Amino acid sequence: MSQIPDQIQSLWAPWRVEYFKRTHPAGDFLLDAAQTSDDAAHLVVARRKSVFLIMNRYPYCSGHLMAVPNRQVAQLDDLAQPELMELWEMAILAQRLLREVVGARGFNIGLNIGACAGAGVADHLHLHIVPRWEGDNNFMPVIADMRIIPEALEDLYGKLRDALIHESADRSS
Repeated sequence: MSQIPDQIQSLWAPWRVEYFKRTHPAGDFLLDAAQTSDDAAHLVVARRKSVFLIMNRYPYCSGHLMAVPNRQVAQLDDLAQPELMELWEMAILAQRLLREVVGARGFNIGLNIGACAGAGVADHLHLHIVPRWEGDNNFMPVIADMRIIPEALEDLYGKLRDALIHESADRSS
């Protein structure tokens, strides 16, 4: 193994302690976000009649968003046609915002339906929108089993909300 300087052997990411200390509440954090009036506290970026767009609090990469129906449903066939349409329209909005705000060049978009498929909240489906860039698979996930998130969630949330306001203004003019 090559010699790695001591200052590179450890990454300091104190914000991650929030993830490790959390308890698994009995409630559904997605349902809470659907019903809240405090979007910033829940990192809700945008809302439509039956679907909302929320930042993933424990993202795979910077800008990881989720489109979520307001209703707690576990399966796609539990959604009404208008909800299904809004879910995909929200994914399209997310892509536009992420292209502008984080310079995304591609996306992984998908659902994990059921606990055995990796759903963290199996009874409230949510569509992941994960931005990607050329060469974004660096050595950290391969060697250290670690991802680096370069921007604080609250800072990115502000940028996404600003981009949403500008987009709404551009579309209405």
